Parts: sequence; structure tokens; C-alpha cells
Amino acid sequence: MHPDRKSPAQPGRQPAPPSLSRPFVASSAPAEGVDVLVQPTKEELQSLARENDLVAVDGLEARLHVAPSGKDGLKVVGRLRVQIRQTCVVTLEEFPSTIDQHIHVRFVPPPAGALGKTVNPPEITLDSALDVDADAPDPLVGGIVDLGAVVSEFLTLALDPYPRRPGAQFTEPAPETAEDGPFAALLRGRKTASDGDGD
Repeated sequence: MHPDRKSPAQPGRQPAPPSLSRPFVASSAPAEGVDVLVQPTKEELQSLARENDLVAVDGLEARLHVAPSGKDGLKVVGRLRVQIRQTCVVTLEEFPSTIDQHIHVRFVPPPAGALGKTVNPPEITLDSALDVDADAPDPLVGGIVDLGAVVSEFLTLALDPYPRRPGAQFTEPAPETAEDGPFAALLRGRKTASDGDGD
């Protein structure tokens, strides 16, 4: 999970502010960890809905436990519960839905001297693509983790890209036959004319 993975800002334009931001100073986390409750404001809920193309985000609560991890690292675990309204891709009707998502992510400082350097990405092969560490840590830059961005990213990842209202089914139209085609009336008219000529 990479909460800082955003589209690059265009030159000369200020990047849009995040929909939800809760900066946390990594060094402030006690050895036993600390509990953090993230509850967006009404304006932040509206911004999250726009960002994720939802009808509305009616409520969101993330209960997180933030604790040191290894040398200068940070671990964030918890649970995200969200009440949303979205549009069914089948019926185009609005319907409510609830998200209950587990959060688990680690942050570690980048290697010494890595900041500001251009690193060529490794060559991607089929084997390397399949061998992905799902628990790979995210970079901890500047000693600060934005817990709001973490929550926002997990919300986006939990959304169904093709939401369906419970019970909604797509009915495939019946295949068109020769009798239903655009030339059916014309064919019937010719047949009637030929029958009349035979009398």
C-alpha cells in the first residue's frame, strides 16, 4: 500500500490538498504505541466522496494503533468502517453500502543517501511480478506519516469498481431473429404480394 502514490503535479500548478490529512510525527510514538481515532469532518467526507466517485460518504471511523517498528520505523494497524452511498452499475439506482476494512501498513526511512537520487527501476520479469511482498514497507520521509492519507488509500482500495445493488441482476437481451430484424416487415410485405399474385 502506497498512500503517497499520486498523479504528478503539473509544472506551475499547486497540487490539490488531500481529501483527508492527519500528520503524525513518528518520533512521538511511545514504545507501547498510541491509539489514534480518525473521524473526518463533513467537508472531508464530501471531498472523499468526490475523490472516489461516490454519491456520498455518510460516515467514516478509523481506529488505529500506531507504534514504533524496528529502527526508526513505524507500524499502523487498525480497522476502518465506512458508510457510503454509490450507484449500481446494473440498475443505475443509488444504494447504501458498508465497508469494514482491516488496516496494516509499515513505514521505514529510505536508505541513507537515497533521497534526491534518481534510481533506475529494476527490470520487471514474470517471476519478479509474481514474487511481490504484500507486506513491503512504505517510505517514511521527513519523519512524518499522514494517517489521513493511509485511511483514504485503504478506503479507495476497498471499493468495488463495479458496485451492484444486492439482488440486482443483468438481463441479457434476447438474440434478434430474422422475424424481428429491420427487413422483417419488408419481407412479409413481399410475401403477401406474391401470395396475392398467385390467386
